[in-house]
Amino acid sequence: MNPAPNLVFVGPMGAGKTSIGKRVAERLGLRFVDADQRLEELTGASVALIFECEGETGFRARERALIAELCAGENQLIATGGGAILDPDNRRLLRERGFVVHLHASVPQQLQRLDRDRTRPLLQTPDRETRLRAMAEQRGPLYAEIADLRFESDGLAVGVAAERLLAQLAERWQRPQAA
Repeated sequence: MNPAPNLVFVGPMGAGKTSIGKRVAERLGLRFVDADQRLEELTGASVALIFECEGETGFRARERALIAELCAGENQLIATGGGAILDPDNRRLLRERGFVVHLHASVPQQLQRLDRDRTRPLLQTPDRETRLRAMAEQRGPLYAEIADLRFESDGLAVGVAAERLLAQLAERWQRPQAA
């Protein structure tokens, strides 16, 4: 058992971090926080607009500050953005303050799930498959580096995925006892 004050979901876009995360958080009595949505609430701007105005560097700086703030809390399920693990400080904090679940989805599954999504700045390209493959190659080892558990979400309905993941968490994650 790996004790940690938070549950953290990392993984590529379209892996189910938000949809599965909401169900798992509800069942475990955790506060659900989608990092990208929280950043939008705090800034009053969409992730796409932040990318447009500040570039990826500006977005990552804001994301880094938010991850530090979120990791200071506890009893949360934090669904990170797919690229949050690019920053070494984020990886360290997520690992120190969370039981990290790498939700994995294959590129074909991502393409299917993201088919109609036009809001993601890094997918604003004519060849989404090539972009997703490049991101998987770059980010895959970083997800593996910090993950306490890898969960395959390919081909699973949200409810089924949540139930299977909850069973695995019951065996692997120990929540700290309240003081």
